[in-house]
Amino acid sequence: MTSHYQVLVIGAGTAGIMASAQLKKQKPDLSIGLIDPADTHYYQPAWTLVGANTYDFDETARPMKSLIPPGVNWIKEFAETFEPEQNTVKTRNGNVYTYDYLIVCPGIKIDPSLIDGLAESLDQGVVCSNYTDPKHTWEVLKNFKGGNALFTQPTTPIKCGGAPQKIAYLAADHIRKAGLADKSNVIFATPGSVIFGVKPIAKTLMEVINRYGIHFKPFHAPVHIDGKKKIATFKFSAEHANQCVVNEGNELQAKMVGETTIEIPFDMLHIAPPQTAPDFIRNSPFALETGWMNVNINTLQSPNYKNVFGLGDVAALPTAKTGAAIRKQVPVVVGNILHLMKDDSIADKTYNGYSSCPLVTGYGKMVLAEFDYDQNFMPDPKLKQMLVFNSDKEHWRLWILKKYILPRLYWNKMMKGIDV
Repeated sequence: MTSHYQVLVIGAGTAGIMASAQLKKQKPDLSIGLIDPADTHYYQPAWTLVGANTYDFDETARPMKSLIPPGVNWIKEFAETFEPEQNTVKTRNGNVYTYDYLIVCPGIKIDPSLIDGLAESLDQGVVCSNYTDPKHTWEVLKNFKGGNALFTQPTTPIKCGGAPQKIAYLAADHIRKAGLADKSNVIFATPGSVIFGVKPIAKTLMEVINRYGIHFKPFHAPVHIDGKKKIATFKFSAEHANQCVVNEGNELQAKMVGETTIEIPFDMLHIAPPQTAPDFIRNSPFALETGWMNVNINTLQSPNYKNVFGLGDVAALPTAKTGAAIRKQVPVVVGNILHLMKDDSIADKTYNGYSSCPLVTGYGKMVLAEFDYDQNFMPDPKLKQMLVFNSDKEHWRLWILKKYILPRLYWNKMMKGIDV
């Protein structure tokens, strides 16, 4: 079977739903096909809060059919191969779809196999991840009775780069409130060199780390997870990395193995699993050698196919992969496609790399990092309407934004194509 659409969208995540809805609002007569096999759409930004038992997991899920914009045809299939010279997409079912314009936004693939032992350990026992099962994270945290609570992340790009440390702060707050701080070590081990790339935010986060007494371990790249023995193995990624210090009692205990690796035992491990572009993108004509989709970082247009655009987590953009970034990317793609239809050229509107990371620093506290490609801190002027004048500092009103306001904006406006 072959079907033709003026616009074909790959992926019904945040980017795909938003783009379809905005296109329909601005040009109601457009024929739009949206390819995605999933039955359920999740508001994943709340999973950090689910993992700390301050948000209901069921509230993060909606049936996909309830979110497909009116007039958009939902193609409930797996996209498999692209033939951009023929403007064609083939699905796993063998169906063929042709298009005038293509929007590629299938999201990201979780790939635990890239860290030895992780696939066998993930979501088992005391190894947990908000990226895969935030309810299990809470079970692990709730049952934690002391020892090493270890938090880490991979060397690959990941959805919401701040998420691995958010749960560390919430866990540290929970451990303190549970009276376990004296017999616990909260450890945040990251391959990165700094806690955050935006300086005003990094300054505040280091104050948070010091307040909780978190052991911050930069240059630590996880290479092996042994869930049964409860040992995580890291490789040092810089000569001046903090070499391990072995202490007694309830202090952090770790063991050097050779010159470049360190083993850290854990009684709880939260890990962001490695993430890659989906296989059908990695094997497509659109992919760079890294597997991510090749697009112009400002126009989001494919450099090789002018009627193809990519956005969201799958795009090779040097900024954080967040829903906030997508919120700014979608109008650029929509504007460019509509301009191409009219004048055979793209519009002047461009994307500056804006992304936002709501960094929860404890129950009832948050910092909001907003930045561009150059890591410039650029807070939204609308925050002043919430009486937040320094969003690089912890504030309870930012917690209200994260827990209550942003989910409502997501479901009621972003998913309906309304600019926010």
